[in-house]
Amino acid sequence: MTSNAISPPAPAPTVPFDLPTGPAPMERLLDGQVPPGPIEQKWERHKFEMKLVNPSNRRRFKVVVVGSGLAGASLSATLGELGYNVECFCYQDSARRAHSIAAQGGINAAKNYRNDGDSVFRLFYDTIKGGDFRAREANVHRLAELSVNIIDQCVAQGVPFAREYGGLLDNRSFGGAQVSRTFYARGQTGQQLLIGAYSALSRQIADGQVAMYPSTEMLDLVVIDGRARGIIIRDLSTGEISARVGDAVVLATGGYSNVFYLSTNAKGCNVMAIWRAYRRGAAFANPCFTQIHPTCIPVSGDYQSKLTLMSESLRNDGRIWVPKTPGDGRNPADIPEPERDYYLERLYPSYGNLAPRDIASRAAKRVCDEGRGVGPGGLGVYLDFGNAIERLGVQVIRERYGNLFEMYDRITGEDPYTQPMRIYPAVHYTMGGLWVDYNLMSTIPGLFVLGEANFSDHGANRLGASALMQGLADGYFVAPPTVGDYLASNKLDQVDADHPAFREVEQEARARIDRLLSIKGKRTVDSFHRELGQLMWDDCGMARNDTGLRHALSKIPEIRAEFWENVDVPGESGDLNQSLERAGRVADFLEFAELLCIDALHRTESCGGHFREESQTGEGEALRDDEQFAYVAAWQMNGSLGSPTLLKEPLEFENIHLAQRSYK
Repeated sequence: MTSNAISPPAPAPTVPFDLPTGPAPMERLLDGQVPPGPIEQKWERHKFEMKLVNPSNRRRFKVVVVGSGLAGASLSATLGELGYNVECFCYQDSARRAHSIAAQGGINAAKNYRNDGDSVFRLFYDTIKGGDFRAREANVHRLAELSVNIIDQCVAQGVPFAREYGGLLDNRSFGGAQVSRTFYARGQTGQQLLIGAYSALSRQIADGQVAMYPSTEMLDLVVIDGRARGIIIRDLSTGEISARVGDAVVLATGGYSNVFYLSTNAKGCNVMAIWRAYRRGAAFANPCFTQIHPTCIPVSGDYQSKLTLMSESLRNDGRIWVPKTPGDGRNPADIPEPERDYYLERLYPSYGNLAPRDIASRAAKRVCDEGRGVGPGGLGVYLDFGNAIERLGVQVIRERYGNLFEMYDRITGEDPYTQPMRIYPAVHYTMGGLWVDYNLMSTIPGLFVLGEANFSDHGANRLGASALMQGLADGYFVAPPTVGDYLASNKLDQVDADHPAFREVEQEARARIDRLLSIKGKRTVDSFHRELGQLMWDDCGMARNDTGLRHALSKIPEIRAEFWENVDVPGESGDLNQSLERAGRVADFLEFAELLCIDALHRTESCGGHFREESQTGEGEALRDDEQFAYVAAWQMNGSLGSPTLLKEPLEFENIHLAQRSYK
């Protein structure tokens, strides 16, 4: 078994990173295993053709699930209900603290309750277009189909969605759509949906079908005879390292936005699980597709550790503007209407303040670069509810957004009922992730990847309120039958934790920890993370160019080499040690960042959240290159970090015509 678990410090390159500026040579094509037939019938027909596991045989199988957010909790609960044995792991002290609780604004579904022209096909179209035509059609259509079932499931669980006066579920609009299809629970939709999934999970825990392991981190993946058969874990409270064996492994561990250090993600969010899988052979798809959210509280200081998201739902009633005159430092109330630039309404009249996130973010950056930004450093724009309060009244705004307004007031000390919010774009979500086929299985058989941890549904830009939709669709409706089909279709040898492969990977995990503790350097883990994050934001953030990416690729190995020579990780491995936890995660970010920049350098087009300055229209919009880049770029480990192999999955559009994306 070839080990990729421990990397020696990479020497700093002596010449700029060299990569062809166009598409790299193709080694082989990836097959998404998309079933044949009309797109409206693919999923139902595929479900019928998949093999089933007899109810009495399900208890023979064990499925290891890593992550307890919406995707992981819903899958664990559903598999437990079906009769499988499930072990679910999360690094939080409770499954209820998964980062899914931070999703605020809502969840999309094509119910057409407003009778405003919505449909499954329109949700499918909006999602493909919103992702700038860089997603697999079949997966996105399935997601749109299942969206209607998700709402019914959650209502049955008691999720307190907002309702209209007559008792029907209410809807609001989100960016990238001209219909109201977003179901919400004030500004805490993710939390309420997770409570619903957690209640279903708790029932299976009580019935003994699911064993829950909180405060536990996955250190590595174990692959035997080419198949995923288990994981190596560390108990974060006791430091105990052990192995867990399964017939299938599912990763539902979220995204990697914290590679930028400052993001809207919780501090603990990391890339470790999917990066460990990449090191064991799983292909990593489109890592450069990172999303910048336009509605975040601006940075307040050099040593801030994270950023706070203000829900996109605020853009339903809030109007975004800056002064027309650069350097105008007047109080916003003193700037009259004729001297305000409601730039989204001016540039994108059809969508206005509900333009998609990538477009709204770049527009905010442009006006700030022009010197018209507001607040400290000029890195902010106004989100103003004055007109909405005048039109609807304070009470209506409080009912819709009250907890969000309170959160903003507590963080900034400013009352958004009486003065505009200040917002600025920040790293939020990641559309890239491990490559999966139509069944959500990675390039390692038996390893399934759900939710934000995979690449499958959002293309180059995620529309708001679609993350919750994907996580629950994957967990409740897609993965249960596809995991069952895998278990029914493959004869798996019996293995246990004493298998040589488990012992070898466990020893590698221990050696990595011992090495981190033995360095005894002079710099903190966070100092390295902050340095990496600033480099990534400057050279691979809201805009990328050839020079900046090559600079990042020359600097990342230098930072990584110093990390392995000069990091200080105090404490021991045999007990609670949060410095050690952070060190392991930052070590992975220092490797993963290089792959992200390689992917961004390779993709010389602009699309969605990936904006190459060399590829833009005369109006400054993203300019795709469909002739050269209409494919998923999936990278596979090839002996060293700096030279991965590129695999391609061509994207075919049979139901939607490829067109230059426009929201004007």
